Amino acid sequence: MDTLTQNSSAVRLSTDKPLSIAILAMGGQGGGVLADWIVLMAEEQGWMAQSTSVPGVAQRTGATIYYIEMLPARDGVAPILSLMPNPGDVDVVIAAELMEAGRSVMRGLVTPDKTMLIASTHRSYAVGEKEKPGDGTGNPIVVVDATEFAAKKTVAFDMETLAVKNGSVISSALFGALAATKALPFPKEAFETTIRAGGKGIEPSLKAFNAAYERALKGENDKLSATPAKRLEALPQSAGHPVLDTLVSRIRNEFPAEAHGFLFAGVKKLTDFQDPAYADEYLDRVAKLLAADRANGGAEKDYAFTVQAAKYVAISMAYDDVVRVADIKVRGSRFDRVRKEVGAKGDQIVYTTEYMHPRMEEVCGTLPKGLGEWIENRPSLFARLDKMINKGRRVKTGTLFWFTGLYVVSALRRFRRGSLRHHREVEHREAWLTKVVDVLPGNYDLAVEVLGCRRLVKGYSDTHSRGLSKFDRVLSALPMLVEREDGAAWLKRLRQAALLDEAGIALDGALKTVATL
Repeated sequence: MDTLTQNSSAVRLSTDKPLSIAILAMGGQGGGVLADWIVLMAEEQGWMAQSTSVPGVAQRTGATIYYIEMLPARDGVAPILSLMPNPGDVDVVIAAELMEAGRSVMRGLVTPDKTMLIASTHRSYAVGEKEKPGDGTGNPIVVVDATEFAAKKTVAFDMETLAVKNGSVISSALFGALAATKALPFPKEAFETTIRAGGKGIEPSLKAFNAAYERALKGENDKLSATPAKRLEALPQSAGHPVLDTLVSRIRNEFPAEAHGFLFAGVKKLTDFQDPAYADEYLDRVAKLLAADRANGGAEKDYAFTVQAAKYVAISMAYDDVVRVADIKVRGSRFDRVRKEVGAKGDQIVYTTEYMHPRMEEVCGTLPKGLGEWIENRPSLFARLDKMINKGRRVKTGTLFWFTGLYVVSALRRFRRGSLRHHREVEHREAWLTKVVDVLPGNYDLAVEVLGCRRLVKGYSDTHSRGLSKFDRVLSALPMLVEREDGAAWLKRLRQAALLDEAGIALDGALKTVATL
């Protein structure tokens, strides 16, 4: 008993409240490095610190939570430190992405009486957002409103972009923002000394740190929008090539100014997709629609019909086929982008592995029209070939074999106009535009919405098939809406319903509603 009494009296337990910090970060954002920096700095300043982490789920469905508690060291007094953040009792929350800031509020980690929230406003989209057929992205305004209400103070700006501009990663920018808030009782020099002690990437990290420090001192958070701003290049005086200059001149002289932005974007897209002659075909087709627009009072509606046509006719002509997919995957710009995204250095080799699952339908679509139809019209032959082709493959584009294969497929672009897929795309596009022109005289707004329905058709393989099916189902309601003044509004609702889910369950319900009108 005497020994126990002596030992228990030698070490006293502290009742001091530690300063607590929760960091929410995903893989590659340096959350662990940031936590280590904070702990190292606290210990160098004579504090006692402890860090723990709870990993999130992979594939961007969750973030790792790094939790730190610290307090000044006292001789003979042992601290009591927690392993996990307690809702309502966190002093500083650092979120390396906007939606993670929102999740920290939902978890109760952010409270208005005590929590300093530091958040980057950039987005790294979750799987649940990407898998939606339409726009499944979360609304940043909702998150901003919630954080401004829930936190004692919020520091929010795009720290990812700032860090990349300075050649570093977001952890350095978050560290700089933390220093600027004075939430920790340490001077700026202590933060910089900690970065220098890391031994790797010191100069870029310090540049990003100081840039974020200065940005945070301004005290103004980024202003966000629920929808990204449309960025269309102005029509230039010259494109720098005689053939392209002719296309630019056509846009300027033959079309209303309201459509110039979309037309120029369409010409660039289709020249890249095929060639300048194909872009000229696009202008010819839109010119016919412009004539119909003018004949039906388009000038009074700021040529809304032509503007919509300029956008969606270009999209329909730049369809995703096997040739296009192969072309994109072997471009030097894509390899450069991948290297930049993974942060590869000049002396590092980056290999990319593509997952591809071709079907015999895509193979036939790439073949000349006659040959492709000949194979499709022989079900037994088609089935045998599909059994050989229809398999998932991991294509390593860093190897000579697979790169050469994809490069050869991409070179088939010159023969695209004679392919079965191109023939069917033209048939489908002309049938769609014929419907549009038929609707235009009786219901201008409805015709504009019919043009917008082309948004439903996207991708290739199974994705393309599902999009075509939804497109056809939405337009099946057109006869019921032509005579209605609110027909455009109802068609818009159908299109929005089609984009809500992959299976088309919402669209089924919306079509039943329209049938009862």
